[in-house]
Amino acid sequence: MPARQLRWLLIGNSRWHWALDGADGLGGERGLQFLHLPPQAAAVDPPVAWAAVGPVPPQAALPLETRLALEDVPLAEAPPWLGLDRALAGWWAARITGSPVLVADAGTVLSLTLVDGRGRFAGGRLMAGAALQLGAMASGTEGLPSLDRPLVGAVSGESWPRATEVAMRRGVAEGLAAAVLEAGRQARALEPGCRIVLTGGDGPTLLPLLRRASELGEEVLLHRPDLCLEALVALRPCPPAGAAQARPRSSRI
Repeated sequence: MPARQLRWLLIGNSRWHWALDGADGLGGERGLQFLHLPPQAAAVDPPVAWAAVGPVPPQAALPLETRLALEDVPLAEAPPWLGLDRALAGWWAARITGSPVLVADAGTVLSLTLVDGRGRFAGGRLMAGAALQLGAMASGTEGLPSLDRPLVGAVSGESWPRATEVAMRRGVAEGLAAAVLEAGRQARALEPGCRIVLTGGDGPTLLPLLRRASELGEEVLLHRPDLCLEALVALRPCPPAGAAQARPRSSRI
């Protein structure tokens, strides 16, 4: 019988994010593969651990005993209202950098989370992400179109686009990058040696825009696309004792 493929799940606002522990060495330090898929009703195999910041459909039948809560994340001075994804990202970013860190999670919302040099939550900022901004422009105006793929092509081509759709994408991308850059400057003034860890679905679009800043070299700006999933695996690396055996590995999630 094939060995069980371990998997971890983070339910987001618009997608379900999976980490799969494969034997082929793809992805991360322990052979992790990462998948970002539309919401699904259930998994073929129950995850080793799971967490949710978005809605959990009742039919998913995910086991409550393996659900991660905010109090399970060892981020010092995390307030009870802090989003679980922000806690995971902040804790793990501080662990992997060993320094003060500003996490810029460019997802549905651009969340900026500051962790000080002693590993304590030090506050943050929130602003609408790319899809929300573009959706607001389309719904709040008469002449601007609705865009299905928010930041596709946002940083290719001309810096000052003539076409409306390209101008919308470019404007939003530049605005998000500027917000991260200025937050990083302020964070480093408050916490010398503070690094920036960029994550989230729109991270690859923002990365080249941030790299233009001379102060954001590779030693200052890190790109970890799957930071929250890495943290989830680090916190719950193995199935809980006495967990029921799952069915054999399937190629489907």
